[in-house]
Amino acid sequence: MSLPTEMTQIDLTQPGGPEMLVPGRGPVPVPRPGEILVRVEATGVNRPDVQQRKGLYPPPPGASPLLGLEVAGTVAALGEGVEGWAVGDKVCGLANGGGYAEYCAVPAPQCLPWPAGYDAVRAAALPETYFTVWANVFGHGALKSGESILIHGGTSGIGVTATKLARAFGATVYATAGSDEKCAACKRLGASEAINYRTRDFAAEIARLTEKRGVDVVLDMVGGDYTSRNVASLAFGGRLVVIGFMGGRMSDAIDLTRIAARRLVITGSTMRPRTTAEKGAIASELREKVWPLLGRGECGPEIEKVFPLGEVAAAHRAMEESRHIGKLMLTLA
Repeated sequence: MSLPTEMTQIDLTQPGGPEMLVPGRGPVPVPRPGEILVRVEATGVNRPDVQQRKGLYPPPPGASPLLGLEVAGTVAALGEGVEGWAVGDKVCGLANGGGYAEYCAVPAPQCLPWPAGYDAVRAAALPETYFTVWANVFGHGALKSGESILIHGGTSGIGVTATKLARAFGATVYATAGSDEKCAACKRLGASEAINYRTRDFAAEIARLTEKRGVDVVLDMVGGDYTSRNVASLAFGGRLVVIGFMGGRMSDAIDLTRIAARRLVITGSTMRPRTTAEKGAIASELREKVWPLLGRGECGPEIEKVFPLGEVAAAHRAMEESRHIGKLMLTLA
């Protein structure tokens, strides 16, 4: 395949609002050993992209400075040592950056084939949320069949994925959302109950719904003053998994005696700083345990809206307005 030397990409002129994202031109990446060069057909918009745009989430050393953490498209070239892929294969991958462009270099272990029946947009909607949910809900959170989970932000991309996968693997799901409409969507997507956090205290509701037992896992992307109520919502041996800080990086006061007496675990992680080997291990588990479900039409992503790449600023505004249910996507088709 003959490759161009330049490509269209989205440049961040300086940290700030969505208007700082503008179309530009740049060199086509050269895949390093162990990388796949993807001709991008679609890419997802995620909260970390917004944070990077604001200057609050810098890319790790060696990563592309361009935004974009998940892509789907066609294998355009292979770096030295890559096996199991061929030019022309349909691929989706968890990028370390660079997804808002016509071409993106992705470490091969972080790549997966499109599930059966998927197009580029649906395939590109998978990596960021499915890697994150699998690692945190089923890894750090150790959620098992027969247990229960409270998922904050139930209509976000992460929330939808967590709800669908938790249900598929036999757990009872409770979710929070910011409107009655979103709560109805949470229940439609698989939550047994959904709590409007603007009108009800979720900790009191979880106590009522579980007859004061609590839930086995809480998946939290809020932080801040949610922390003590998350701890209070956990059952004996429960696990609080923190993956975001939309409500603040510092927690409110926590009753430490409750943690000790009920043998609770507080844990969490971020995805981007993980090594290629760590991300590759997650990809292998997803391919074995989740990709067959996706190929059967189960547990798939919810796509709220697809924007052309040139309308990336509008997509970021929509992300910050938080009215969407599921994923916001960019297409290069």
